[in-house]
Amino acid sequence: MVNLKSQVKRTVDIARRAGYSVQQVRNLERDGVLPPATRTATGHRIYGETHLHSALAYRALAAGAGPTEAKRILRTFHNGPIPEALALLDAAHARLHTERIELGHAEQAAASISLEPIDDVHSSDAMSIAQLADALGIRTSTLRHWDAEGLVIPDRNHTRQGARHYTPNQVRDARIVHQLRKAGYPIAHLRAVMPDLRSVHRSEDLNSALAARDAGLTARATALLDAAAELRTVVSLITKTESAQ
Repeated sequence: MVNLKSQVKRTVDIARRAGYSVQQVRNLERDGVLPPATRTATGHRIYGETHLHSALAYRALAAGAGPTEAKRILRTFHNGPIPEALALLDAAHARLHTERIELGHAEQAAASISLEPIDDVHSSDAMSIAQLADALGIRTSTLRHWDAEGLVIPDRNHTRQGARHYTPNQVRDARIVHQLRKAGYPIAHLRAVMPDLRSVHRSEDLNSALAARDAGLTARATALLDAAAELRTVVSLITKTESAQ
């Protein structure tokens, strides 16, 4: 038999169970993450199971989707139609899925650039657009297109009417893009992976960065799974409350 008294919780009870401070619990109520608490005659807050599971759901959602989106989702569960709240949760999963697809592209790209080591850069590699196009065996219009797409962005020579000038790192980027284009990578995928490839200087660093991203995505996916379990309980409690009214 359920002890009804155990369902009545103080602010400190919610804080301890959810891993927050007392003030953080009050802030969550203020922000609509928790439904409004009832008050005793002396003004003390009284919370229940819905508040506890909402706090636990928010903690997991914040880890999986970020605090701003977590607040939006919880507020919708409490105040909006449940299908709308579920749609927001679906969208959070979809964004994570997109990031995982992009990570897969980056991992494939890292394997495809073995013929163009990203640490193989020399100070003598600075080139004009014509020199770089000739070195890669492509047209200058291709390099201009890569510039417009944000894949390889050269410096501009102000003394020569804005002529493109490729520094050693930009030459490296062009070699990587060229290798990936030959491997069949579409421009859209390259836009997603080039920030990762551009931010590191050694293949080992790139592989470590990609592994860290993979671990981060796994942690966020697990957090969303935990959040879904708590939200299911929240929905059940809300439904029971509405049926009893």
